[in-house]
Amino acid sequence: MLIADITEYLDSQMHPELQEDYDNAGFLLGDPTLECTGALVALDLTEAVVEEAIEKDINLIVTHHPFIFGGVKRITPGNATGRLIMRLIKNDLAVYAAHTNLDNLKDGVNGILAEVLGLTACHILRQLKGQPSPEVGAGMIGDLPYPMPTTAFLEQVKLSLGLPMLRVSDMAKPVVSRVAFCGGAGNFLIEDAVTKGADIYLTGDMKYHDFQRAEGRITLVDIGHFESEQFTKQLIYSIISKKFSNFACFISERGRSFVNYM
Repeated sequence: MLIADITEYLDSQMHPELQEDYDNAGFLLGDPTLECTGALVALDLTEAVVEEAIEKDINLIVTHHPFIFGGVKRITPGNATGRLIMRLIKNDLAVYAAHTNLDNLKDGVNGILAEVLGLTACHILRQLKGQPSPEVGAGMIGDLPYPMPTTAFLEQVKLSLGLPMLRVSDMAKPVVSRVAFCGGAGNFLIEDAVTKGADIYLTGDMKYHDFQRAEGRITLVDIGHFESEQFTKQLIYSIISKKFSNFACFISERGRSFVNYM
């Protein structure tokens, strides 16, 4: 099996054409004509993940976040991206990323987050511009099986996502039944969540003044960027394993958040 066989299938399932204009998803580096010795799935491409692939004799790494995002002006050991590119090429490793295209799919990043949160009747929060399908776009909104006290729901969120803490605005309502959410950085969807009647909105990378925008209309909760996307690894792994059942596919044991809680 060639690397191209895997990446072409990933294209068919993850639709890189649905990525945002600023993104850089898809096949990023490597020789697609090489025989594929296995795939390693991670949220981010780090030197530790590359080393893990080398140790396991795996020559394809599939990540959520693309490690080449802006322009690369120098490929030298003097910066992290340069070191990664040199190490990857030296060891004949290939890299594929599924980023905002996987965010925009209903069964993608937010779809699996909805399952973890136990939400039902979920639909896209903001439809992708220029796309006729209502199942393509940013964020999601869904319902709890039954209304819950807001404090109890927040405790459930912490337990489900393995969070030691949450950052929360003033609580707009004592009870929550409709939940809006977006894996990653989703402060751009706050007004969409309010307009669609959500009682609470969960996302990552909230800034101080983002919480001010709640204005008693909705409860805003920062659940962390990494933490909100952590289940994406299992999603990518399942997509590959379902098609290539006899193929060596692993979830990285060395991927971690860049943020520590103390």
